[in-house]
Amino acid sequence: MAAALFLVPFYLLLRNGLASRAEITAPGWTFFPSTLHWENLSELFSLTDVPFARSLLNSLVVAVLQTLGVLLLSSLAGYGLARIRYRHSRIVFYAVLATLMIPTSVTFVPSFVVVSTLGWLSDLRGLVVPGLFSAFSVFLFRQYFLDFPKELEDAGRVDGLSRWGVFWRIVFPNSKGFFAAIAVITAIGSWNAFLWPLVIAQSPDSWTVQVALSGLLTAQNPQLNLLFLAAAVSILPIVLLFAFLQRYLVRGVTESGLRG
Repeated sequence: MAAALFLVPFYLLLRNGLASRAEITAPGWTFFPSTLHWENLSELFSLTDVPFARSLLNSLVVAVLQTLGVLLLSSLAGYGLARIRYRHSRIVFYAVLATLMIPTSVTFVPSFVVVSTLGWLSDLRGLVVPGLFSAFSVFLFRQYFLDFPKELEDAGRVDGLSRWGVFWRIVFPNSKGFFAAIAVITAIGSWNAFLWPLVIAQSPDSWTVQVALSGLLTAQNPQLNLLFLAAAVSILPIVLLFAFLQRYLVRGVTESGLRG
């Protein structure tokens, strides 16, 4: 029963997205429109004022690059904080934690000034680069690697592997479930980001899918059926991602660095 309730929004998106504008605003309610208007899909991708196909591509590029960047940089930083002991390691870790206490609104304007000075407005670099590092992901990786069996790493060092080799040939292959969990969290956050892309993507060619949806909503003559259909299409990649990585997510929760 609870699952059916969670599916109601998806039903509404599909029902209204494949209906005509008159059927959406009609006083009577039908479970499904009398005729499914599949032509709404081609009309959505042929809009000239809202380049929806380009916005989907932009969101895909941004989400993929940011996810890869966060996995690479945050995992290396987390592993270093968990395994490499040096004089100021705790200070560095506390400094990373301190950045989590700073509201995003405080750093928003300085970040915009930096991106604007670099000439990255309406550029994918302005959308991607500020999100390549995540202090929260660093914290999660550090806590995970603290519980990773050191015996496996010691065995690799005995076999002549460097610390870099231990990470890529032992730690990473046995941590794929946790990496997948962080990847899903990062990808969803990147795909759903709205405020930063809205400010940075000032030309339609650099819009992400969330900005394109807002363009459909704030148009002088909003086409409700296309708006619902666009929302359904924008959700589809995230649903597919979750379905594909679900087994890795379960493994990431149940494992502690060792493969079963």
